[in-house]
Amino acid sequence: MPQSRRTICGVMSELVVRLATARDAPALVALVNSAYRGDSSRAGWSTEADLLDGQRIDPEGVIETIGTPDTVILVHEDGGEPAACVQLARSGTDCYLGLLTVEPNTQAAGLGRRLLATAERWAVEHWGVESVHMTVLVQRAELIAWYERRGYVRTGVRKPFPYGDERFGLPKRQDLEFEVLRKELD
Repeated sequence: MPQSRRTICGVMSELVVRLATARDAPALVALVNSAYRGDSSRAGWSTEADLLDGQRIDPEGVIETIGTPDTVILVHEDGGEPAACVQLARSGTDCYLGLLTVEPNTQAAGLGRRLLATAERWAVEHWGVESVHMTVLVQRAELIAWYERRGYVRTGVRKPFPYGDERFGLPKRQDLEFEVLRKELD
């Protein structure tokens, strides 16, 4: 499948992606957890290892997400293996975006930016959404700034971290919470 040359927000946006299936669950769990938790995550800049221990996702959660109506995980492969992924969940004309993940050793090379643009375009083309939102830990100032450079706006809406639910990790501090970021799509 050839890559598109269409440009969105000044970057070559289109990546070859496919929809994840339940068979992808083990590889996606390994990819996401390696990018956000533990020592392996420190190879990239997306690590949450200073804030949380434990897992970010588990196979059951990935399979549940893939099986949820109006929810997809887009996968970009390199050499037949998942190298990046992102989750989209539609709600009317809005879409939640989460799990934006790039293999830690290849972060900071533009793949995340391209995957984000590809996911936004996919949501518009397949679902007709007009906006996208996400939640980001407020302690991740550099990540919030990265999304702001891509057109996302801080809403001031805060959501609690799910303390006590080890499926989302083991907090190292008691002040974790999320902020909702939003972007209007063309």
